[in-house]
Amino acid sequence: MDMKELLSVRHQVKELKKDNYLFREGDAIGGVYIIRSGKIQIEKVTPNGRELTLKICGPGQLVGEVTLFSDRPKYMLDARAVEDAVCLHISIDDLEEALLSNARLSVAFMKWMGIDQQKTQTKFRDLMLHGKKGALYSTLIRLSNSYGVKKENGVLIDLVLTNQDLANFCGMTREVVNRMLAELKKRGVLTLSEGKILLHDIQHLKEETNCEDCPIYLCKID
Repeated sequence: MDMKELLSVRHQVKELKKDNYLFREGDAIGGVYIIRSGKIQIEKVTPNGRELTLKICGPGQLVGEVTLFSDRPKYMLDARAVEDAVCLHISIDDLEEALLSNARLSVAFMKWMGIDQQKTQTKFRDLMLHGKKGALYSTLIRLSNSYGVKKENGVLIDLVLTNQDLANFCGMTREVVNRMLAELKKRGVLTLSEGKILLHDIQHLKEETNCEDCPIYLCKID
């Protein structure tokens, strides 16, 4: 959406240190946030204590809820800083006033909400249709679309990730991810170096998950 117009709306600056929360599940929704610097991870803790990471948002991205304008809205997810971050907070009242007075901004905001829902739906589609393999393979593809840097021998996911981080993205245990990565490494699909993943054969991952070649803006981790 047109971030320049949204930045013209009255807002407050909020600074976060790494591992501090922007908001927690169950908190009353007071507005939306624009990330000015740093990264914010959107996550969910299941009833059995397992952590599920839905996305990582970076500078210029909007963080909020599609239930923003419902009656007494509450956050359904946690938002945690994975590095020091600065966010701009726009209250519900100020956002609503801006949307009512600016038709172009209203359309852009609705598009953002629709795209955000589509991203979530495609992620769960991969998990439901292709199980653990689909969850990991599609996560690697999304990471490459968000943080990929082309190299001579593949695409480097330029983000330090532990196997536990990947497990959280996929809703699996670290041990399962360990085994699956080892198999992909054995087959030459990827290599690991200093916490980063170099994908040598993305096409293999796409074929194994019956990739539908969704638009890049849907097939991202952010």
